[in-house]
Parts: sequence; structure tokens; C-alpha cells
Amino acid sequence: MSQSNRIPVVILNGFLGSGKTTLFRNLLNQSTKYEIPVSAIVNDMSELDVDGELLGTTEAVEDDTSILESIHNCLISSEKGIEKMEQAIKKLLAHQDPKLIIIETSGSSHPMPLIEYFKNQSALKLVGVFALVDSLMLGQDFNYGEHLVPRFQHNLSTGKRDTVNLLVEQILFCNHLFLTKSDRIAKDKIEVISSHVKSINPFAYTHSLYYGQLDIHAILELDEYDYSKVASLTKELQPALAAEQKEDRPYNMATRVIKDVRPFHPQRLWKVCHEYLDQRIYRSKGFFWLASRNKLSLVWNQAAGGISLEIIGSWRSGILEDEDNGLVEEEITFLKEMVAKDPGRFGDRQCDLTVIGDASQVDRFTDALKSCFLTEEEIELYQNGFEFEDPWPKNILRVKGE
Repeated sequence: MSQSNRIPVVILNGFLGSGKTTLFRNLLNQSTKYEIPVSAIVNDMSELDVDGELLGTTEAVEDDTSILESIHNCLISSEKGIEKMEQAIKKLLAHQDPKLIIIETSGSSHPMPLIEYFKNQSALKLVGVFALVDSLMLGQDFNYGEHLVPRFQHNLSTGKRDTVNLLVEQILFCNHLFLTKSDRIAKDKIEVISSHVKSINPFAYTHSLYYGQLDIHAILELDEYDYSKVASLTKELQPALAAEQKEDRPYNMATRVIKDVRPFHPQRLWKVCHEYLDQRIYRSKGFFWLASRNKLSLVWNQAAGGISLEIIGSWRSGILEDEDNGLVEEEITFLKEMVAKDPGRFGDRQCDLTVIGDASQVDRFTDALKSCFLTEEEIELYQNGFEFEDPWPKNILRVKGE
């Protein structure tokens, strides 16, 4: 393939919860709006594949599911992950002729192995290694970026590698750096954060990103990634990364999965999150329901000290239980058939969550979350119409697929 016909590739990289999926959904929606054919790969280190399901709600994927490949329960920057990514790309290109390939990595992925892979691809052209950096997390955990470089230097002097190394190296290898969630901190602090991250990688273009709003046409105009700028860095990190590539849970990270059909007690969940959540719980996400809002299928989205709830849809069982659902008989029959295919104690309602954190802390938070499910006594109250106290915000964002 000629140099001009190579397919551009952009990698959405960044630490856990930095906003990659929000940006990815926005780009997929634009691809439909502007009729730009894209192929997409999403990586989730959990077996639940939450990000893959969320991307599946976009119009682009709903119209053509063959444009999306999901690599889950595996780190895309590991040796196994690189192999799966190569297989995914071959599968996508066998069915499509995309103008752009977008890859969303897991937040614990290191960019270097991916960059090395694309450096040797004749049919593909890596144009963007985007590092999304959570401004809110930098403010809370690193004093607005001031402590990031000193902690990184301390790790270098002691031979330690942890998530601080990962965060800094994601910035070092990027050619475009995006500060996310900057609307949630003071404007003068954004300048402080920006100065600190720019000192790490002065060659990267730095932008503020609001709710994933990035023009897809700007990506199509990018030049090829400059591999020469990271050549010496790659050589220096090669020995350490060679060992990490063999792991699917590097940096002392651990993943736990919570699966239960019971609803959460809203007040108890609120209390647990305020008492047990700290900076060593990097990410938790998934789908769940509250005893106080039994019609809504909710998305749980936690990164660092922040938690947001979003509406992904309505439970079929909740619709059927609503006497004023406005459905015709044929629609009611169809919903009943769908629920009957996978019947549970509460119809199709269920909770599926992933918790990612430091191995020393992840069980503590996971066990605390599990204690928030209704007990048998509380389930009896729920079934008798008891109204549980609910301190969670009443105004919840709705996940949009168009």
C-alpha cells in the first residue's frame, strides 16, 4: 500500500476514568453525522466489558455492529493484548474500508508497546497518541500536578514502578494531551495543572476537553506520529516494559467483579462511598439499580474521588410493572417474552460492577459495596412498597446513543 493510502489510526490513552469513553462515543456519533466510515476497538481489562456495552449504544454501532471489536479481560498493551489487537484489526479491515481506526485503551495500558507495533505497519499510519488527563484527579491526588514529577523522580531513584510512572509515561509518549473535567475546578488551577503537565512533555499539543467535544475532522488532518521524539525514551524503558508486557494486571492493580440481582440500598451506598472511597480505588464502573428507583437502569461511573450516575435506559420489568406505560398489547407481549428468556428474581434487573484499585485496598471497598445490597428483611419491605431514603442527586444524566 502506498504511503498516501495508509489508514490513519488514533489511540485514546489515559489513566482510569479520564474520559476516554466519553470522547470515543462522541467521535463515533460524529462519524455517523458526517458519514465518515470508522473502525473501532475498545479495551476493557474487566471481564464485564462495560465500555464495549456503552459504545454499543451509539448510533454508529447500532447501525453496523461490525465496526466495533472489543478486547476485554486483557490489557491491550500486554503481549496477549497486542496479538488480540492485531486480530481485531484484520477482522475489521476484512469487512470495511475505514477512513479512520480509533482505539480506546484500558486506563492501565502503557502506550509504548502500541506505538512500537504501529511503527512497523505498512498499511496503517499512527497519527494520534492522545493522553487524556483527569484534571480533577490531579487536583485531588497531586496538588494540581505539583507533586506528580517529584513522586515520579522518587520512584526513579528507588527503582519503584507504580501508577505514578504509568501516568507520567502516558504523558511522555503522547503527541496530544487533553485536560478533562477542567470545568469542575477553579480556572486559575487549570493554568497550574497545564504548566506542570507541559513540563513533562513540552512537545505535545495541550488542549482542554469538555464532555468529549473534539472535531473528528481535526483528527483526519493530523500528520503521522513522530517516532524519533520518543526513540531514546523507548530504549530507556524497554527493559522495564518487557516485564510488564507479560502481565495483565501491572502496577499492583487488582480487579474485582460484583454480580448480584438485588438492588442497592440508596442510603447505605451513599454512606459507604463517602467512608470507604480513597485514591487507591482508581476506578469502578458498571450497571446497577437502586431500590428507590427500580424502573431505571443506571450506569455507575467512579474515578478517583468522583462518582456520577447516568441513565442507560429502563428495565423491561419496570416498564411492564407500570400501569401507564403507554404500550400496545403487541409491545407488552414482546417485552414479556424478552424478560422470560433470562428470568431473575427481579425480572431483568441486575447489578454488574467492576472495581479496579490497588491490590491492598480493592477488597475493602468491594466488600463494602456488597454490604449495600438489600438484606432479605429489606427485600420484604421493598416488595411491600416501602420507600427507602435516597440522598443521591435527583437530576441524573442520560447516556445518549445519538
